[in-house]
Amino acid sequence: MYRGRQVAPYKKEQGMNSEMRQYLQPSATVDCDDKAVAAFAKGHAGDSADHRERAVSLYYAVRDSIRYDPYAIDLSIEGIRASATLKSGRGWCVAKAILLAACCRATGIPARLGFADVRNHLTTQRMRDQMKTDVFFWHGYTSIFLEGSWIKATPAFNIELCERFRLKPLYFDGRSDSIYHPFDLEGKRHMEYLAYRGEFADVPLDEIAETFRREYLEDSSWNQADFDRDVEKEIGEI
Repeated sequence: MYRGRQVAPYKKEQGMNSEMRQYLQPSATVDCDDKAVAAFAKGHAGDSADHRERAVSLYYAVRDSIRYDPYAIDLSIEGIRASATLKSGRGWCVAKAILLAACCRATGIPARLGFADVRNHLTTQRMRDQMKTDVFFWHGYTSIFLEGSWIKATPAFNIELCERFRLKPLYFDGRSDSIYHPFDLEGKRHMEYLAYRGEFADVPLDEIAETFRREYLEDSSWNQADFDRDVEKEIGEI
């Protein structure tokens, strides 16, 4: 597996040095040079020359055209890279963050991957039964360099999922961090950020896999389940 390298915060006065250039280049999972990824990015970035406007357009494209699916976890390089997520049309938080980072890099916007441990109250019965915890380790988001600062963007939950679970959708303006709200639309607990693990040029797959093996029970049926159907059961549609 690829072991990601944590990076120090970029300082604006450093200019486009080698440390910064890595956030524009393809990597093991952020395959921004893939033809399909590049075409998707170009098609959704818009015609604006402004990085912020392009990043905002890409955020919404990834958020809503790729369905959130926490059952679609594949910790191989082939299974988690941006092109694989784009092809499947669904992915968990890390996979969608990788795709957004790849789209940004493909259109000339520096981007990297950020991770945090969160307590997530949006779960299905299957997830509660198998995980035995509501803590999601290594929750993924995208960190995008815009107007001299790194801005957090979280494209995981598509708008349809938010509406069905009565969640406040995350919006992104390219100027302030877009991270999950602590409460849903009914005032119930939604998301608590417990600890930040840092930001990386590529995904630290070895570290994530080690944490998952330690914290979660392995179950071969996890990736075979239907998240959309479990959501319907959770909210009483079936």
